[in-house]
Amino acid sequence: METQIRNVNDIPVPTCANEVLLRKITDNGNNTTLNLSSSNLTDQDMEFVAYTLKTNTVVTTLYLNDNQIGVVGTEYLADGLQMNRTLKELYLNQNQIGDVGAQHIGKALETNRTLTRLDIYTNQIGPIGAGHLAEALKVNTTLNILDLRNNQIGENGAQHLANALTVNRSLTYIDLRWNQIGDNGAEKLAEMLRTNQTLQQLWLSNNQIGDGGAQHIANALTTNQVS
Repeated sequence: METQIRNVNDIPVPTCANEVLLRKITDNGNNTTLNLSSSNLTDQDMEFVAYTLKTNTVVTTLYLNDNQIGVVGTEYLADGLQMNRTLKELYLNQNQIGDVGAQHIGKALETNRTLTRLDIYTNQIGPIGAGHLAEALKVNTTLNILDLRNNQIGENGAQHLANALTVNRSLTYIDLRWNQIGDNGAEKLAEMLRTNQTLQQLWLSNNQIGDGGAQHIANALTTNQVS
C-alpha cells in the first residue's frame, strides 16, 4: 500500500521512492524520537528527511547513524535544520559527510537555536571540516555536547577548535578521541583550557599525545577554574 504524505505549511513535498523511510516516518506518530539509523538512507532520501524536519514539531531526537549519507544528503539535512525549531539531539555517526558536509552542518549551527547535542563521529571531516565547525561554535549559543571521535582532525583541527572554544560559552562536553591530535594539538587545547570557563569534559585518549602534550594539559588544569 502506498504511503501518503501531505503538503504542510505550503512546503512542497519532495519525491521519495523509499517506502521503508516513508513508513518509518508516518508510523512514528507523536513520538519525540525518530530512529532512522541503519536504514540504507541515500543522499536523495535525505531530501525527504529534511522536509520532515521543516514540518515536524514533535521530534526532539533524530538518529541517522550508519547510513550512506554524503555531502549532498548533508546539505539537505542542514537546510532542514535551519528551519527546524524543535530538534535537540542529532546523531549522524558513521556516514560519509566529509569536510564539505561539515561545512553545511556548520552553516546550520550558525542559525539553529535549539540543537543541544551533535554526534558526528567517524565521518572523515578532517582538519578542514573541524575548521568549519569551529567557525560555527564561535557564534552558536545552544550546543552543549559535540562528539567528533575518529575524524582525522589532526593538530590543525585541534587548533581550530581551541580557537573557537576561547569564545564559545555553551559547549560543556567535547569528545576528540582517535583524531591524531599529537603533542602540538594538545598544547593548543591546553592554551584554551586556561581561559575557557564552560567546558567540563574533554576526551583526548588515543591521540598520540606524549609526555610533553600531557604536561601542557596538566599545567592548564591547575589554572582552569571550572567546578
